[in-house]
Amino acid sequence: MKRFFIACIGFYQKFLSLDTGIPRKIGLTHRNTCGFYPTCSEYTKQAIEKYGVWKGIKMGIRRIGRCHPWQHDLYDPVK
Repeated sequence: MKRFFIACIGFYQKFLSLDTGIPRKIGLTHRNTCGFYPTCSEYTKQAIEKYGVWKGIKMGIRRIGRCHPWQHDLYDPVK
């Protein structure tokens, strides 16, 4: 189950993400859209790897809930 969720996040990062996916590669975005480092998808992926599926998803949702347009350059690794 853990591999499935990590694979879904990897698909999102490779194809759909505005920061790392196809939209960035074809020039639809020119700067990072995520104010956090690592990005929310990478944070969630790391949390799932470290804490398991349910706690990792919960941590990822909380992280996304803290996101807002005025958020820039905030270093927030998985603890």
